Amino acid sequence: MTSLTARRVAAVVATCSLCIPAASLAKGPPSSGLAASKVASSQAAGTGYKLTRQLGPARTVVTGVDGSWVATFTDGAFTVTLAGPERVFSERTAGNRVVSRTRVRALDRPFDGNLDVAWLDRARTETSADVLELAMQYIEGAPLLADSGGMRIAGDADYGPMQPDGSRQEGSDFNDYLGVSWTYGATVDAPEASQIASLDCSGFVRMLWGYRTGLPLGLDASASAIPRRAHQMLAGAPGVVTVPNRGRQVTDLARLAPGDLLFFDATADDGPQIDHVGIYLGRDAGGQARFVSSRKTINGPTLGDQAGKSVLDGAGLYAKGLRAIRRL
Repeated sequence: MTSLTARRVAAVVATCSLCIPAASLAKGPPSSGLAASKVASSQAAGTGYKLTRQLGPARTVVTGVDGSWVATFTDGAFTVTLAGPERVFSERTAGNRVVSRTRVRALDRPFDGNLDVAWLDRARTETSADVLELAMQYIEGAPLLADSGGMRIAGDADYGPMQPDGSRQEGSDFNDYLGVSWTYGATVDAPEASQIASLDCSGFVRMLWGYRTGLPLGLDASASAIPRRAHQMLAGAPGVVTVPNRGRQVTDLARLAPGDLLFFDATADDGPQIDHVGIYLGRDAGGQARFVSSRKTINGPTLGDQAGKSVLDGAGLYAKGLRAIRRL
């Protein structure tokens, strides 16, 4: 089977017609410890864009000539956040909705400091679902969506099959949801019949960022592909760790951006190991940082507050369990 990743890689163009190198800016040290430390600004002649280098993490912030934010490109990451029309993310059990004006899309390769203006111009007018909108295609009540071949690729997802003790089984990856085999080198992962239409927390991330968006997928932690488990995604995956795991609750959320992966120590029965992963959506109507993830307790992806609020502020289950952040 030809994956979206393979098609994406095949489509990568080695050069771009109008690239603006970060080297043309007075690039500072790789980290300042401040989320918004400015390094230098430059007018991108003839483009209508102004580029500002910022640190913590190192990134290029693009604004219009009027000063309005346009996009942010993070060094070493596929993820790009872009300004877009307002949309609302909500769910039956969510205490507050998220009104988002940010789109989250992926480059063909990690950002190397050279801004491809043609890519940015295209991305700003792109109307297909971005990563955050894709996430909403699997929450409670989401309608069935099939590809051109009739295969179900989205719709209300379970977490996993019920076990005799009444809990939900882990292990449902994106290809289990789809009901297709997936090949990793010499290894073929066949789908489990009992896990069709199910996604555990890491399977949900792999569905959104891998199968649907086209980032490379693997089985083990590495710098080149999104691995199978939450703790592996923190240890090794594309992109950059913006907040490392120091074994305690992350309370400084200044470095968060929509689309970031959030890593939690959410259960006490496995020691301090990372055991849950989610995706940041943005600030909700109550001013709290809200995320979406797939959970056993409510059987599938949610941004709601049943059996633990989907917010990172305060002393709730997931707020207390937040340990680290990665930008793919």
